Amino acid sequence: MLLEFKASNYKSFKDELVFSLIPAPKQKGLDYSVQEETIEKRTYKSLCSAVIYGPNASGKTNIIGAMDTFKSIVLRGHLRNAEDKNNPNAAADALELIPNNAADSPVPVSFSVKFIEDGNLIEYTFSADLGTFLDVDYKRRIVSESLSVNENKIFVRGNELEFGSFQSIEAFMVNAFEQNEDGAKALAKSNLNDEELFLMNGFKNMFSAKLVALISEWLDHKFMVIYRADAMQLIRKFSDPKKKSVYIEKTLNEAATYFGINSNALGYVVEGDNNEAKLCSVFKQSTKGTAIPAELFESYGTIRFVNMFPLVVNALLNGGTLIVDEFDASIHPMALMNIINIFHNDEINVNHAQLIFNTHNPIFLNPNLYRRDEIKFVERDDNSHVSSHYSLSDFGTAGKSGVRKNEDYMKNYFVDRYGAIKDIDFTPIFEELIFRGKEV
Repeated sequence: MLLEFKASNYKSFKDELVFSLIPAPKQKGLDYSVQEETIEKRTYKSLCSAVIYGPNASGKTNIIGAMDTFKSIVLRGHLRNAEDKNNPNAAADALELIPNNAADSPVPVSFSVKFIEDGNLIEYTFSADLGTFLDVDYKRRIVSESLSVNENKIFVRGNELEFGSFQSIEAFMVNAFEQNEDGAKALAKSNLNDEELFLMNGFKNMFSAKLVALISEWLDHKFMVIYRADAMQLIRKFSDPKKKSVYIEKTLNEAATYFGINSNALGYVVEGDNNEAKLCSVFKQSTKGTAIPAELFESYGTIRFVNMFPLVVNALLNGGTLIVDEFDASIHPMALMNIINIFHNDEINVNHAQLIFNTHNPIFLNPNLYRRDEIKFVERDDNSHVSSHYSLSDFGTAGKSGVRKNEDYMKNYFVDRYGAIKDIDFTPIFEELIFRGKEV
């Protein structure tokens, strides 16, 4: 269960971005959107969804990109570029693309995440000096790093490496740690690598492989960040599949029927030696049936839905946090609103799954669908080109007039009551083109 994500000096977010799923105080209505976890007699609350609005090039995708980049760096465990650059988020593989491009001198890039997993509140932060934008030869280094569990500091890395109490993670420590604690600390301090995260290297090997596994598993399997969802293609694998066989999943086809596919089934056909299966449209033209690649028959929206739906199922069954760039592209709003309502349904979303996505569709600006603290905005300053992020619930603080629950959010957004919108007029461009044509 994600509580908060922070980043600074990441692309257009020069200043600190704080993306919070902690409910804002004094917000009434839609209480079913709030999830609770109790840890050591203290209750923590988190929102189960959020939607992000803003004009093109404002930085909406950069929020999701920052999450994806953080995840990729931590799982790699170092500041070196990825060997296989196949991530649609290029900055996750080539770190010289991360720093804000306006800086003349190196400014550290920082990331922080706070989440709850398996009854533990985890907060992990690191800051890295990556040089300036596009500086591929810069000698990168970790500037700071820290880990807290259940609000107890485990380690802090700055100019030196310091340790807190391990009492809160005693069950996670390696065997015979107490007898070797002093030696492990001394060895860790003397073997820090400037390019490597201590969490994923020295701490994992000498202190707690179990705790690092818990964090890694959450990042890898439950922090489900989908960057450029329009380019995503779900790859299915089957153990010991029979080549040319069609594998039809009951749940997927039931969902597809509700979505509107009723003239054929959908299945996966295994080809080649890597056990990967290709999505196909399946027709009953013979006793064996006929299967053709889905892209030859199905609409783009249908294929996007079929690729996304298993991720929604995964999040709900496993309590994952699904974060999607342009989740709603080419999918009908009624289908999306139903998925949102399922995440809001306490009787179905029993595992505290979360859904976060950015959009241009104003239909979700609805007080009966989202709380004010679930509606997020991003705008970019025309002069500094720096992005800023805020929630609808932030209005009413810092001198801003408040937003009432019964207001027409959609109307107010289009009349620029909330910012994060631009008045676009291409008329001068076409007037000039026509004028040039007449001159010729």
